[in-house]
Amino acid sequence: MLAIWYGGTFDPVHDGHLAIARAAADTFGVPVTLAPSADPPHRGVPGADASQRAHMLDLAVAGDRRLRVDRRELRRPGPSWTVDTLRDLRGERGAAAPLALLVGADSFRSLPTWHEWRRLPALAHFIVAARATDDDLGELPAELAGEVAGRWTDDPRRLATAPAGCCYALRQPLRGESATAVRRAIAAGDPAWRTQVPAAVAGYIDGEGLYRAS
Repeated sequence: MLAIWYGGTFDPVHDGHLAIARAAADTFGVPVTLAPSADPPHRGVPGADASQRAHMLDLAVAGDRRLRVDRRELRRPGPSWTVDTLRDLRGERGAAAPLALLVGADSFRSLPTWHEWRRLPALAHFIVAARATDDDLGELPAELAGEVAGRWTDDPRRLATAPAGCCYALRQPLRGESATAVRRAIAAGDPAWRTQVPAAVAGYIDGEGLYRAS
């Protein structure tokens, strides 16, 4: 069975994250694992610590059998390199098991900046969450376009028949939430952020006093 891995900072998890994960779960008919990163090497210190971000994920996916949370990156010392996580998953599942990495279109375009990025297609498929109307995958960096040329498929079933190497565009009406906007709204005292995260997550943010202006 295809395994789908959705990593990120989730600082905090919001309804846009959940919409992408649920769309992938529904398209491929398998659960999606959301995995908070412990030490993201490509950005600054998160606004909430790793255990808080993971707990917010637990609250967000509670009761939804399509979604689950994995904390392995929190237990591993050092930066949360995606290539190391995929190698770890490969060691568990075996070389022949289908494995896919779920990413947003912006993250996919930035792939050439990732650690050992050229090794990733040999470890997993890519499911790229892209807008249903705009061609936000139309102009990829040249080195990335060359790496993924010939890998694209419109058939989600193909990802279950090979261990890695395919790219699939998950076309859907993407939501407008962003973790940056949620954090800024909380710091500014703008209550609009409460409509962008699950109620249980909003309650936890309030209780912990997260993202407040100092």
